[in-house]
Amino acid sequence: MKTNPCIEQSEQNILHTYNRFPVVFEKGDGVYLYDVEGRKYLDFAAGIAVNALGYNHPSFTRALQEQSQKLIHISNLYYNVPMIEAGSRILGISGMDKVFFTNSGTEAIEGALKAAKKYASSRDGRAGHSIIAMNHSFHGRSVGALSVTGTPAYREPFEPLMSGVKFADFNDFDSVIALMDDSVCAIIVEPIQGEGGIYPASPEFLQNLRKLCDEKDILLIFDEIQCGMGRTGYYFAWQEYGVKPDIMTCAKALGCGFPVGAFLLNAKAASSSLVPGDHGSTYGGNPLACAAVSQVIDIFEQENLTGHVRELTPYLEEQLDKLAESFPFIKARRGKGFMQGLVLEDIPVGQIISRALENQLLVISAGGNVLRLVPPLVIEKEQIDEMAEKLRDSLAGN
Repeated sequence: MKTNPCIEQSEQNILHTYNRFPVVFEKGDGVYLYDVEGRKYLDFAAGIAVNALGYNHPSFTRALQEQSQKLIHISNLYYNVPMIEAGSRILGISGMDKVFFTNSGTEAIEGALKAAKKYASSRDGRAGHSIIAMNHSFHGRSVGALSVTGTPAYREPFEPLMSGVKFADFNDFDSVIALMDDSVCAIIVEPIQGEGGIYPASPEFLQNLRKLCDEKDILLIFDEIQCGMGRTGYYFAWQEYGVKPDIMTCAKALGCGFPVGAFLLNAKAASSSLVPGDHGSTYGGNPLACAAVSQVIDIFEQENLTGHVRELTPYLEEQLDKLAESFPFIKARRGKGFMQGLVLEDIPVGQIISRALENQLLVISAGGNVLRLVPPLVIEKEQIDEMAEKLRDSLAGN
């Protein structure tokens, strides 16, 4: 196959909602992707932080094959064994009490918002509650998720959206306090803002949010869709902070390429929120998706991937810091674990991404001027060295 005819056919048939890069991928193996013309690319984008296991992981693909030969879908009118097992596994690694499986991250956000609103209406005997979200946050593209996404350019073409959303400044607790009133039912925050520019929350900010939610009997929602599932060296980023949410959303690496998400609740939120008839999903929790979830967690445990990320993070940060020292237009490096960003100034981030693609390295952007690196969690030192060399060439314009 040739690249150009494939791209031309795609542009004819597929709604143009993405400005795609001029490459057509055919297969992957380990941490590498191969295009239709046989070129090999080192992947430090991982399908936007999805492919934690890389590509063609043998036990993962085998688990999907085996489950597809048994049962793919029966609906939520019946129990199924993979969902029961996956539920037990994800509660075990998260310490939460209940889980609802969805098809995507944005659906997980929708469920979390509904649970928070239902909790407050059950408590107060009325509806009309509001939610505090963060400026520069990103929670998804559906109406509810977009309503709590703190970037006006994403929201404005689709307004009016869900009412009753107020935006505070990330890492600024005083700005949260200024928005508090009796209508607020929840605060939603990413422990690490991803699309917003790879900004980790400060420990004090999350601690203060937890204390405030406890005092006001409102729910704290953590969006762990991108920063969760091992990316920071912990199953979930909040576990390093030691601040536990009432509701947590998860997706992306939860299925390592298979489309699945979840929202999880603690006992307080679960016991006084959603009941039969309040929420549902035709495909959510289907046996094939849940087999993927269980196998992902099995592999994480067998290969100690969270420990692997913690072990290699200092080396990854060291190599990125060397690049930052070498190029004056790199103003900062920030992030946690394998969720890192290089802040660029006076040079378009898209230019560097395109150069990197020419050098057969995949990186992506965040927050307008940040070069984002979110590689598969299975990378080794040699791939970090290879990335650093290719990225150095790209930054130098070679």
